[in-house]
Amino acid sequence: MAKPKVKSLPDLSHLAQENAEITVRVTPKAARDGLTEDDGGLRITVTAPPENGKANEAVRQLLARAMGVAPSRLQLRRGHTARDKTFVFTRA
Repeated sequence: MAKPKVKSLPDLSHLAQENAEITVRVTPKAARDGLTEDDGGLRITVTAPPENGKANEAVRQLLARAMGVAPSRLQLRRGHTARDKTFVFTRA
């Protein structure tokens, strides 16, 4: 999958701690990909449709890019079919 084209992403490298849970609110089929922080939460918009895991993968790619880590380091723990998702950062 190609890297999401986003002009500016916030620096989320502080979230790259082993076994850290990262909770996000996702909006699929948006006009453009984006990531914003508000009130301690993350809101992610992706252009991918919510079918066959396409939106989940797009969110994982975008979040990994903002954190400065490989997408394989993020695992979706909760929210496979929900708008609220929890990812876990793993080192190995």
